[in-house]
Amino acid sequence: MTGPVVRVDTTSAVPPYEQVRAQLAALIRTGQLTEGERLPTVRQLAADLGLAPGTVARAYRELEAADLIRSRRGAGTRVAALPSEPAHPDPNQLATLARDFTTAARALGADTEAILTAVQKALE
Repeated sequence: MTGPVVRVDTTSAVPPYEQVRAQLAALIRTGQLTEGERLPTVRQLAADLGLAPGTVARAYRELEAADLIRSRRGAGTRVAALPSEPAHPDPNQLATLARDFTTAARALGADTEAILTAVQKALE
C-alpha cells in the first residue's frame, strides 16, 4: 500500500482498531484502494502505526467479515471486489458508511461541524 495513508490518533476516544478499520473501509469503498491491491501484513502495518499486531489483526478480521478484504496464506491480504451497487441502498449499509466516514474524520481531528460541512460539500 503505497498510496493512501492510514493514521491513528492515540488521544482519540475511538479505539485504534476501529480507526484502522474505518479508514481502510473508506479507502476501499471510495476506490482509493482497488480490487486486488495488496495490503501490508498485519505485522508491517502494526509496526508502521506503532500498534500491537493484535490491534491491526482485529481491524483486518472485521474488514474480512464485511467482505472488503480477503486474506490467504501465501498470497497476503488483498482488497476484495466490491459488490455491485444495489438499486436501493440498504439503510444499514448507509449507516455503516456514515460511521466509517465520521470515525476516519474524527481520527483526523475534525469536529462535528467540519464533518457536516464536508458531507454537504460532497453532496453538491
